[in-house]
Parts: sequence; structure tokens; C-alpha cells
Amino acid sequence: MNYDLQGKVAIVTGGNGGLGACTVEMLLQEGADVAISYIVDEEGVKRQVEELSGRFPERRITAFFNDVSEEESDKKLLKNVLEEMGRADILVNTAGIWPTAYVREMTADAFRRTLNINLVGPFILCREIINYWINNGMKGKIVNVTSQAAFHGSTSGHAHYAASKAGMVTFSISLAREVAPKGINVNCVAPGIMRTPMNEAILENPKRLEAYLERIPLRRISEPIDVAKVILFLASSQADYITGATLDVTGGMLMR
Repeated sequence: MNYDLQGKVAIVTGGNGGLGACTVEMLLQEGADVAISYIVDEEGVKRQVEELSGRFPERRITAFFNDVSEEESDKKLLKNVLEEMGRADILVNTAGIWPTAYVREMTADAFRRTLNINLVGPFILCREIINYWINNGMKGKIVNVTSQAAFHGSTSGHAHYAASKAGMVTFSISLAREVAPKGINVNCVAPGIMRTPMNEAILENPKRLEAYLERIPLRRISEPIDVAKVILFLASSQADYITGATLDVTGGMLMR
């Protein structure tokens, strides 16, 4: 399948962890140049860029510190990418947090922080990049990572996370409607439970693992590559006629 990504520049937030890192690698494999946005583990990101540059010497790979919850940092990220890479064609928002607290003991600050990182930050980045595309007469692709929790809610102390991801879905639909006439596609991917550093400790608990498996008809926890393949598809020319959609990659946790 030809994804037609040669000459494209993709920005991947949270591109140094779990799903983000896998997405970066798949975009590189298909010919895109990639800018990685990160907030933690600077030394690890440097190693990641060095390793990927060795494997994909024909590709341009850069990394920029970015606090997605801060508006000025988000604006600076796009500015840096344009200065370093010359253009931006794809935005993939994978950065996010998954804190745990039941509502009865959740602080307002924790709720706000979750929304700021998981929803407000992606909104700002989407706003900045669509203005860049529209002002320059360019088409573009946005892929936002939501979650099955956006539709199921949470029973395990993640109401703030679920709320942020539900907001991501409806925000993406609204944005897709606004920018479709400009040739800009906006879609979401909804993973279920996935093996990433964010939930590694939970999956090491046999009881928690079995509880999750009971909710998954395909009876396995997804790997990042399962979701990254769908992100790659939505970021490519193969998905030119898809916008405002959420593709479920949950092993059957969601069936809609």
C-alpha cells in the first residue's frame, strides 16, 4: 500500500514514549520526516533520535521540548518545526496523562491538569497548525488519540481522563466540520488498554490483567504497533476521504 508520505513532515507529540515512539518509527518507514515533541527524558530522546537517524539516514528527524499544556510552548513548537524542517503536513497528538483518583477524592487542580494536557494542549496545536495550513493554501492531516474511555467512561478512578478524551472526540468532529472545505482532515483513534510505560505497573498485576482481558473479545492486550498502524493510515493519502471519524482499535472493547 502506498501511503504517499515522501516529502511530508509530521509532528508527533509524546513521540518518545509508547504509542508515540512507535508512530514516529512507522512514519519514518513510510518516507515522512518527523519532529518529536517531548517533555521528559531528554537524554532518552537524544538516544532515540540518534538510533533512528542511523536506521533511516535519508530521513530528517528532530526533537523539541514542549509542554503541551502551555500555549506559548505549543506556539514555539510549530515555529521551531517550520524553521528546522521547512514545513509541517501532519499533526499526531499522542501526548497525554492517565492519573488515578476517584471523583470523591479528586482535586480540582488534578482535574484541570488532566484537561490541560489531554485536551487544551491538542486544541492549541490544532488551532496553530490549521492556521498555518489555511494561510499557506495547504492541505493537512490531524490525528488525535482519544480512548475507549471516551465512550465507556471509567470505573477505575479515571473520570478526569475519560472526560478529557470524550472532549477530544467532539472537538475533533467540530474541527473537522470547520476545515473540511480547506482539504484538511481531522480524525481520532480510540485505543483500548495498551502495553505502554504509562500502564506497565497495572498490567503486571495478574488480577488487573485478567479483568482487562475479560473486557476484550480478542483476548489480548494491544501493542503500540496495533494502534500506530491505524494512525499511519489516517495520516496518509489512503484516508483522504475520511474526516470527523473515530476509529476504534480496542480488540472489541468498543463495538459501535
